[in-house]
Amino acid sequence: MPHCGERPVSRAPVIAIDGPSGAGKGTVSRSVAQALGWFLLDSGALYRLVALQAREAGIELTDEAGLGGIAAELEPRFGATRSGGDVVRLRDRDVTLAIRTEQAGNDASKVAALPSVRRALLERQRRFAVPPGLVADGRDMGSVVFPDAELKIFLSASAEERAARRHKQLKEQGVTANLAALSLEIAERDRRDRTRAVSPLVASPDAVSIDTTGVPVETVVERILGIARERMKMV
Repeated sequence: MPHCGERPVSRAPVIAIDGPSGAGKGTVSRSVAQALGWFLLDSGALYRLVALQAREAGIELTDEAGLGGIAAELEPRFGATRSGGDVVRLRDRDVTLAIRTEQAGNDASKVAALPSVRRALLERQRRFAVPPGLVADGRDMGSVVFPDAELKIFLSASAEERAARRHKQLKEQGVTANLAALSLEIAERDRRDRTRAVSPLVASPDAVSIDTTGVPVETVVERILGIARERMKMV
């Protein structure tokens, strides 16, 4: 699967995959992109990078002007390891693990609510849509960033399932986590994402909704690929 940073604008087919934290967007999007040989946009990583850079610079996450400036000058680089894992670099520094913590996720949710940050990152995200195609993973990919996407998917899962998935993921990484605390954090992130004034988390009217609760990733991926082949006349 190709990865990309900033590239010249050249509209290509887009599959937009949105949904709340823990619904499986990242894993599913990566698998769909790999199956198609398309580029992958992890939009959440951009907001996590803005928050990380702000914290390192001592800028408060409520400082909209300061955060907007960081977003406008953000210089991320996305790549992959030989085994297919993601690599995210910021100013030539590997920050892959730093932006995957619970704090980074909560920080990103706060930063993403700021209009100046979203404006600064909007066109940057759209520049990822280059041939042969793009799978865009986020919260507003189908509703705002790529409203004309050829296929829009909205993934969901029960709050209990999403908390359990995150708990399992953290344990596998050797990180101690409290399931009850994770449930509360996810609920708060959901509330913040769904009620923010700019680009709230919503399913586009023309999106295909898929509940991933108790459903294997492979099954979700195959369903999306099947819909893509049918709607986009793909082989």
